[in-house]
Amino acid sequence: MTNKGKFVLDTNVIVSAVLMKKSVARQAFDTASQTGDILLSTDVIDELQEVLSRPAFDRYVDEEDRIKFLALLVKESTLIEISEKVTECRDPKDDKFLELAVNGKADLIISGDKDLQVLHPFRGIDILSPREFLDKPS
Repeated sequence: MTNKGKFVLDTNVIVSAVLMKKSVARQAFDTASQTGDILLSTDVIDELQEVLSRPAFDRYVDEEDRIKFLALLVKESTLIEISEKVTECRDPKDDKFLELAVNGKADLIISGDKDLQVLHPFRGIDILSPREFLDKPS
């Protein structure tokens, strides 16, 4: 039996996965979900809830479906309690993803955010774009 991977996906990857079902972000989300555990923290859930409730996204996916997606994601993910704070990203709003990865002992952060990617690898945790994640040999 192989160990399942532990993945942190940033907000943009998750939102893109919700809004664009045929996107690379959705493929990365689906692959991460099927091959491992997605890690979440209350800070990440709060940000996802705020972003997914924006009316601008109504033209892509109605709000009810976005809320259902988030509820299912929370139910099927592993909630990590943050005990070790991280303040190493040049964009302080992205520290929550580094905290989640460190506290959850993640194998990988999936993000297209340059503020996170510049830190690759972060404390031994790879930071890959959705495309790099999909192209990575198993």
